[in-house]
This record gives sequence, C-alpha cells and structure tokens, in this order.
Amino acid sequence: MDAHKTLQGVVHRTPLKTSETLNQLVGRQVFMKMENQQKTGAFKVRGASYKVSQLTKEEARRGVIAASAGNHAQGVALAATKRGVEAKIFMPESTPQAKVQATEGYGAKVVLTGESFQEAYQAACEEQKRSGAIFVHPFDDHDVMAGQATVAVEMLEQQPDLQTLYVPIGGGGLISGVAFAAKQLKPSIHVVGVQSAEAPSTYNALYKRGPEKLTSVSTIADGIAVKEKGKVTFPCIQKYVDRVITVEESEIAQAMLFLLEREKTLVEGAGATALAGLMQEGVSLSAGNSGVILSGGNMDLTRIPMIRKLANPKKIVIA
Repeated sequence: MDAHKTLQGVVHRTPLKTSETLNQLVGRQVFMKMENQQKTGAFKVRGASYKVSQLTKEEARRGVIAASAGNHAQGVALAATKRGVEAKIFMPESTPQAKVQATEGYGAKVVLTGESFQEAYQAACEEQKRSGAIFVHPFDDHDVMAGQATVAVEMLEQQPDLQTLYVPIGGGGLISGVAFAAKQLKPSIHVVGVQSAEAPSTYNALYKRGPEKLTSVSTIADGIAVKEKGKVTFPCIQKYVDRVITVEESEIAQAMLFLLEREKTLVEGAGATALAGLMQEGVSLSAGNSGVILSGGNMDLTRIPMIRKLANPKKIVIA
C-alpha cells in the first residue's frame, strides 16, 4: 500500500501492547494499538501527512487550510511544516490554550473563530474559497482515509492472528481506512465500530435508530463528537465494517480510568471509546485475539476528577 510506504519514518510505528489484567477481565487476548503515543499525540498525523505528501508542487505553493478543535489541527500543522507548506488552522474560540499553543508550536497559523467546531469549519471553508488553499478535511478525504489505514497495516504486521478489531468512530476517517485495509489483508477479520451513545450519527444511519444528523452532541469523547456521518466515509463503513455499537459516558470514563490506574497510560475520551466497547461486550463474545485502537492521548489533566466521578467503579471488578 502506497500510504504505508510513504509514511515509513514519517510517523511513529506505535507499539501493540497487551495487558494480562485486561485479558483476564474480558476473557480473551487483547492487543492495544498505542496511537496515544503517536507524534502529536494521536493517529490524525497519519492522514494529514499522507494528504500533504500527495500535493503537487503547485498545490503546495498555495498552502493548506483546515478546521479542528485539536488533534487534526496538530497533525496538519506538523505535516505541513515538514514539507515547507504554509498552514492555516481555524479553531473554535473555546479551544483549550494548550491545544492552540501546540498547533502554533508545530508551525501553523491559528485563527480562533466561532463558538463551535461547525462555525470554525464554515469560516475555514470561506477562507479556502477566497485564498485557493488546499482544504485538508479531518475525515471526508480519500488520501486522509488512506493515511489512517496504515494503523491496520501495522497492527496486522505486529500481530497477524488478530480476529477482531475495535475502532472508534467520529466522522469515520479512521474506521473506514482501517476496515478497508484490514479486509484486504485478512478478509476473515471482524471489524467493530464504537461510537459514544451521545454522538451516534453513524450508528443511527446504519440501523435507523434515530436522526442521522444530530442537532447537538455532548460527550467526554470530544474527538469523535461529530453531528453527521461522513459523505465519503459512510459507504466504506457500510461495505467493510461488520457492526457498530455504542457506549455510555460512564463506560468511556471507566475505560479511561482503567488505562490510567492499571496501565499507567493517559488516553483521551475518544481514544478510550473503542476499549469501552470491547469491555462492554467482554466475555459475551467467543474467545480470540482482539485488537483495539487507543486513538489519542491529548486529554486536559484537569478533567481527571470529573472522569473519576463519571466512571462506575462497580461495573468492573479487577482482582
């Protein structure tokens, strides 16, 4: 796969880690893909780097533009800087200062505008039309999806015996790329998408359980708090993802707390959502090697007390 070759040495080949405590808890062997240890702290740099690598010289001269509340912004900023391309990132005014500073630190110009991601996104689209810069979408882009697919390629290289993959879903860029690549490499593999029950746009669209376009979303998994399914990613999800499940806020918090307390690993809400899905299903599924993507680790540490309060300590008992 071209993206896998292109990103060699550009992004980290993150560890695939197992945990005896987690294995005993869910009754099967689990391998965690540590994308929280990726450059910029999340998988997003993969898709952004591949997208930027595919720009022609003329496109690169025009620069890139994006909208993001965090991880995508940092990925685009780093990718653009490495290629010597100007990057302008539109972020909501409510974006934590640490994420703004990190994005600027990677070399991008940050424009704070609007109260929500949607307003920042609209402002970015208007600027793109005016300037002619190349828009780097956080998920609805084939090059971005191809970059995210490299997570699956690495996982199956590191552990060929994986039978099931648990992947978080926001707009669908990660799971569409991962599912496509995994099915090409191992057709028998079972791909499970996991969404927050507070932001279930893809789940609703697949199973007709509610509105496909949400009026509002509020979840501790802010990295996947997307109101509407992706136009490019959704057909890929329909074709290659075996099923999609949802998890409650308390289950996401419990997964975050488990990783922090038992594995000494800091993972943000979106990054822990797939693990929450695996822990929810637990021993109800037949035994087999399962892979789970911990997609990011950029969490505001001041939120830890809230996570502890939200988690249900009685739900999971660890000996």
